[in-house]
Amino acid sequence: MENTLLLVIFSLLTSLLTFILTITSREIINGRRTRQRAVGFFHPYTNDGGGGERVLWCAVKAIQEESPDLDCVIYTGDHDSSSESLMSRGLDRFGVQLLTPPKVVHLYKRKWIEETSYPRFTMIGQSFGSVYLSWEALCKFTPLYYFDTSGYAFTYPVARLFGCKVICYTHYPTISLDMISRVRDRNSMYNNDASIARSFPGSPSGLSFDIFTELVTRMLAFMKAACFLAREASLWAFDDISDSSSLCIHNVLSEDMTALFGWLSWCKMIYYTLFSWMYGFVGSCAHLAMVNSSWTQSHIEKLWRIPSRIKRVYPPCDTSGLQVLPLERPATTPIFISVAQFRPEKAHPLQLEAFSLAIRRLDADMPRPILQFVGSCRNKFDEDRLQKLQDKAVELNVDGDVQFYKNVMYRDLVRLLGGAVAGMHSMVDEHFGISVVEYMAAGAVPIAHNSAGPKMDIVLEEDGQQTGFLAQNVDEYAEAILKVLRMPETERLKIAAAARKRAGRFSEQRFYEDLKAAIQPILNHVSR
Repeated sequence: MENTLLLVIFSLLTSLLTFILTITSREIINGRRTRQRAVGFFHPYTNDGGGGERVLWCAVKAIQEESPDLDCVIYTGDHDSSSESLMSRGLDRFGVQLLTPPKVVHLYKRKWIEETSYPRFTMIGQSFGSVYLSWEALCKFTPLYYFDTSGYAFTYPVARLFGCKVICYTHYPTISLDMISRVRDRNSMYNNDASIARSFPGSPSGLSFDIFTELVTRMLAFMKAACFLAREASLWAFDDISDSSSLCIHNVLSEDMTALFGWLSWCKMIYYTLFSWMYGFVGSCAHLAMVNSSWTQSHIEKLWRIPSRIKRVYPPCDTSGLQVLPLERPATTPIFISVAQFRPEKAHPLQLEAFSLAIRRLDADMPRPILQFVGSCRNKFDEDRLQKLQDKAVELNVDGDVQFYKNVMYRDLVRLLGGAVAGMHSMVDEHFGISVVEYMAAGAVPIAHNSAGPKMDIVLEEDGQQTGFLAQNVDEYAEAILKVLRMPETERLKIAAAARKRAGRFSEQRFYEDLKAAIQPILNHVSR
């Protein structure tokens, strides 16, 4: 009887697997047969308003100029998007005039890549979710060229199965060796929760040692109360638990469990290591991988191990439109600007704290500055972060000196940049830092985080002249703000002029030239 049941279950599973493989194979074969002469841009969020979206529209324009015979198709999860609205958005938000409206393929499975769908194991959940989303995209429309501009590397093997040439523009690696190092060293960050960074093996769900001790102590108190009631009811005899138990529990835990302290961190490190191996495998499926900075290139080369197929193409920055702005600023209230999406990794609170500290250290005869936060909100979580930032400004008593601008049009951004004496940036390991280049092109002295793109590519000397400031913590940012406020106008103009000259290395025109040079070999050697 048991053998018969097992045989039935095995037969059902085999039949189900065969059915799935048959359907999958049929979709793949059909997709390969019906490939269109087109470039399919995988960009599920076409309304994020950041540097990634600028890359998308500039890449579309570059393809239209280089190969007019190829259709450009956008895979998007924004259901209200149309060919005309996307073309208008590229112009209104980024000043990019497409030659023709792109075609649109709407995706309805985008929830599978949203971080809210994966409270735990977010990284691998979103990666596997992107596989499902790309399957929907390629079943609906199969192009000759699959161009990922959002960093979903796990979709590349799927595109290869459908017979596409895979091109990608990678802004940053999904995982990096730096992330593994932070977990190993138990450094808390936006992508390494503090509860895990401080965790130990006896603490369920990554609770910290002190919280776990408190829980055990309360459980002990509950047991004492239960024993008292049972004894009073004469249900059974039970020796009383000593009152000293709650006092010694911390010592017991310390002696018996601290030796294994950090097991969750080690588990996460193993998880990251395994994920990095998978990420390296899927990334190696790209026929051409363009990266946006020296920092990103070094990590992608180590992870994907395809150096001959990796090209560094600096992202497009509208330096031409910003370089016409005068370097001189109004001699009234000095304005510091911060341009970034309201995402956790952008570290807006650090800027706010540094600004508050700088105001407290202001000399009596110095003008009181203004800090302008300019950014876009992708979803409710970004809206909540913006609200918390506004509340923090009130808490720090600088709400009268801080202004917030949400989802502004490009022309308004240019106007705001033209009035700023300096620009703030505080993301750790920012892969590139388009906003930093925009500050420099507009004549605003950059104050950027001393890591990755700003440190390695952007805020470097130009002809021996300083182009800005680098900082790492609240105190260093506050000091940089004060230096800008205290320096003579002639010195600020020298730095601004050198910064503007350096920003020319990252122009939109340079992006078009480098991207076209990178994709020409693939476009010229593919036939159906």
